[in-house]
Order: sequence, then C-alpha cells, then structure tokens
Amino acid sequence: MRNDQAPPGPEAPPPHAAGDAGPVAIICGGGPLPAAVAEAAVRAGRDVYLLAIEGWADAAAVGRFRHDWIKLGQFGRIRRLMRAQGCRDVVFIGNVLRPSVRMLSLDWLTLRLLPRALDLARGGDDRLLSGLGRIFEEHGFRVVGAHELAPEILVPEGPLGRVAPSARDAADAVRGFAVIEAIGAFDIGQAAVVADGHVLAVEAVEGTDNMLARIADLREEGRVRTPPGVGVLVKAPKPQQDRRLDLPAIGPRTVENVRRAGLAGVAVRAGEVIVAEPAAVVSAADAAGLFVAGFVHGSTALP
Repeated sequence: MRNDQAPPGPEAPPPHAAGDAGPVAIICGGGPLPAAVAEAAVRAGRDVYLLAIEGWADAAAVGRFRHDWIKLGQFGRIRRLMRAQGCRDVVFIGNVLRPSVRMLSLDWLTLRLLPRALDLARGGDDRLLSGLGRIFEEHGFRVVGAHELAPEILVPEGPLGRVAPSARDAADAVRGFAVIEAIGAFDIGQAAVVADGHVLAVEAVEGTDNMLARIADLREEGRVRTPPGVGVLVKAPKPQQDRRLDLPAIGPRTVENVRRAGLAGVAVRAGEVIVAEPAAVVSAADAAGLFVAGFVHGSTALP
C-alpha cells in the first residue's frame, strides 16, 4: 500500500537528530505573505520547504525556495512529501477561497477523511481551519503560526506612517473591536467598518475587500451620511480563533480600498494582525493621508 493510502490515525513524527528542528513545511496560498514568511524563516536559520497550492501560490516567489506543487484535496500527497523531507512543523499562510467538493483533487487518504472534512465545512472558517489543523497533528505534525516564524509580519503598536488617528477615529476603533468580538463568537468575520459611532458594515463571507467595496457603493448611493474622511476599518482576530491558522491581514490593497471607501484609516489589534508588504502599506497610507495603526487590546487610548 502506498504511503498516501494508509488509513488515518496518530503517527510518530518524522525523526530528527537531537537539537535539529528539521525543515518547516510552508503550505502556500496566494499573496506575498508566503514568500515573506519563508524569507524570515531562512534569515532565522530555519530550513524551509514550500508546498504551493496550484491556482493560488505565486510561481515566481515560490520558485526561489525548495518546493513542490500541490492541489487542494491531496492530503495523502502532502503528508508523503512532508515526511520525505523530514518536516515536523507546518505553517499555513496565504489566501485561498473555500472550494466546493467538485473543485478538489481528492486522493485516497483525503477520501477516507472526506466525511470528517464535510462536517468541518458546515461551520465557519475557524471551525474548518482548526479541524484541518487537528488532522495534521493527528498525523504527527506540529502546526506553527506564521507569526512564530516571522514575528516581524505583525502590526506593532502605534501608527505605521506619518498620519495618526484622531480621538474620533480611536473611539470608532474601540467600537469596532467590540463588534468583532461580538460577531466573532459566532465565527462570522474579522473586520468591521465604524463611522462616527455608527456600524456601517461587518465582514462575512465576502471578505474585507468586498466589504469595503460595498461601503464605497453605499457612499455613492448617498446611504453613507458621514463625510469622506470619517470612519475606520477595524480588523482583529475572533475571540476563540486558533491564531496559528488564520490571523487577519492587511496590505497595500487594503489601504487602497479604504481610500476608495472614503474612510479615515485602518485600526488593528497590535501584535495580532499580519501586515503584508509593510513599506508599501506605509507609502500608500501616507500618500492618501490615511492612518494605519495598531491598538493594544483593552486600551481606549490613542496608540
């Protein structure tokens, strides 16, 4: 029986020499973050092995590292490749939309796990990702947060650029964090838009970019009454979220969409939200006159 045809169940992790953590497997979705995490791990002296998801991962970025291409639904192949490379630790990073079953390339091991995966898919993203993480752990791997390999990808406390939030912005941010905590208990989303104390939108399955596009459309229709330059995009993890698997993220596109939505800036939980291409984020925010700032959890003061 081939290795990817073995029945699921607990297994011993790949062997390592004493003091050797072995290479870390990075399962790569779309966007710039997988390469940024891989580069940070290499700088820290860690060997990396990338498993790039076809249709999502950036071929040019992935090609700079030792890698193989995989398809969604190939858990047997993923397990076999990781064990062949001596990987114990695995990181999930990058954008991937939840696929339908018809979009999956199911191998034998995945088919055996399919009833369990379908049950996980009936919930929100945190339920699905946490369940997938447990499956990897049951097969002898250790799930590691991308920020554990690359702590520099997290937004620090305070403004990232020249523009700082006003007192009104800070009040909107505090309200937004409370909203995310409330909806997060139902595994709904990681973002909200608040303007002058009014909750304009909460993130659901459409994602942050589409939520901001909705605000821009509502503003054009005259349904957003606050003037341009008032309002905050707020992002934070859900309260019960497994932070190893799905921390919220911002990037240059976030800043551009905030500008189009006519908001004042972006407020995130310091140390709990990933920033992709931080230099580009700062440049775009400064050019647009927007703030991007990290707020400490529990604080109501300006960062």
